[in-house]
Amino acid sequence: MTTKSDSQITRRRFCNSVLFTSAGLVISTSEAASQNNQERTLLVYPAAKIEGAERVMPGGYLYFDYPGRNPAVLLRTKEGQYLAYNRKCAHRGCTVDFDTSQRCLTCPCHRGVYDGRTGYVLYGPPPRPLDQIVLEIRAGGEVWAIGKRLGGDFNA
Repeated sequence: MTTKSDSQITRRRFCNSVLFTSAGLVISTSEAASQNNQERTLLVYPAAKIEGAERVMPGGYLYFDYPGRNPAVLLRTKEGQYLAYNRKCAHRGCTVDFDTSQRCLTCPCHRGVYDGRTGYVLYGPPPRPLDQIVLEIRAGGEVWAIGKRLGGDFNA
């Protein structure tokens, strides 16, 4: 037999239920948002061979267009790793250039400077990193551009 007090929810039990339910909703929503954000930052374009990439010596660079007629730069680290970035500055869209002496990408318009190894902003007004060109090394040492990651999430 149940009494009136057994069938009623106490204020403490109700508040605990609301708290745990709210916490679960917040956690599941933030996980779903981060998964969607990661999916949106990777843009897939038709693969394109970067002509001349195999001749870039460690410490060197090569300008190319990807995707389409969008200016990009291929960097080869002193260790031999290939990296590529879109050359459009995140501040006002000026074309950045690679500075071999400083090993960074510089924007001539407003003196923004990006790290050549990460695409991060080192100095100046750009609000986010450069967009990264996704690379694939194929048989024979050919370097292909296969997509782009938007600056801001790929370095975080």
